This record gives sequence, structure tokens and C-alpha cells, in this order.
Amino acid sequence: MNKLIITAITAAVGIAFSSGAMAQNITKSEYKAGMTRIDTEYKSAKADCNAMSGNANDICIASAKGNMNVAKAELEAGYKPTEKSHYNIVVAKADAAFSVAKEKCDDHAGNTKDVCLKEAKASETAILADAKAQVETTAANKTANEESGEARVTANEKATDARTDATADKRDANYAVAKEKCDAFSGDAKDSCIKDAKTHYGM
Repeated sequence: MNKLIITAITAAVGIAFSSGAMAQNITKSEYKAGMTRIDTEYKSAKADCNAMSGNANDICIASAKGNMNVAKAELEAGYKPTEKSHYNIVVAKADAAFSVAKEKCDDHAGNTKDVCLKEAKASETAILADAKAQVETTAANKTANEESGEARVTANEKATDARTDATADKRDANYAVAKEKCDAFSGDAKDSCIKDAKTHYGM
């Protein structure tokens, strides 16, 4: 689960912040037409989900909503290409992948389901933490290139803080996964598992 989600989204992070993506402007009429097309495609996809039942239906709807939100974020970035709008593409893709993964976890039960959910959340957290750090680092570097020596020092400190925060967020999420896996044990085995997890992640 974890590796699949990361593989599916990691490429989007680079694409979302590439200079090529930033240069793709569309007109207002193209933007409006695009929104109409996306809404129509979502309604069609959602209608197709009605042929399914149970969790398959839930997964299908989550996928349809996710695709719609990603398409809208991409369209918005094409209409107003900014660092923020391209960051929003990453957020939309991460949220979409998490929503689908969360529904797929419902195919499991007990601790297996709990671990599945934690892994899905950890993957989303990792992607968003890296994307946020990239945005903040890019902004800091821009400031460093434009401002005085003192301002450059401050900008570099902000970039370092952003990377530190991203590392902390990912560590906390991975610890939550490890801790959840410990619930499969009991007694001394569980205590030992939690202790090992704390030691590994520096908790």
C-alpha cells in the first residue's frame, strides 16, 4: 500500500513544480469550458459507479471525486499558474490517492485494516510534507537571490526549517504505522514492539 501510493504521486510533485507546467496559460473561456467538461465527466463516472455495490461502489466514487478534484486543480494551475496553484495539484493528487486507499482498506478488518489506514495516511503525509518543504524552499531561495546578505541568511534558515518540519512530519506518520502494527501483539511482545518503535523513530 505505502509504496504503491508513493509511486503514484511522487512523479506528480516534480511535474507540478516544473517550469514547463508553470508556462501553460489558458484563456478564461477555455477555463470555463474546462470546468464544464470536468463536471460532466464526473457525473458520468459517478453514474457508472451505480452499477457497482458495496465497497466497490465506494472505491469507484472516491476515485471519480479524486479525478475531478485533480482535473480542476490542473485546470486552475493552467489558468493562474503560480507556485500555490501547482502545489494545489500535488495536494489534490495526494488527497485523491488517500481517499481511494482508505476505501480499499475497508476490504480488510481488525488490525490489518488499522495498519492499512495508517500506511495510507503516512504516504499522504510524506508527499504533502515534501511538497510543502519544496514550496517554502523555493520561496526562500528566491528571496535569497533578491535580497541583502542578512536577508539571505534568514531565507536559508527558513528553507532549513521547512526541510526539518517535513522530516518530523514523516517520522511521526511512520511511527504511527509502526505503533499500529504493535497492536497485533499483546503483553510483553506488544510492549517490546512499541519500545522498539519509539527507539527507531526517536520518540
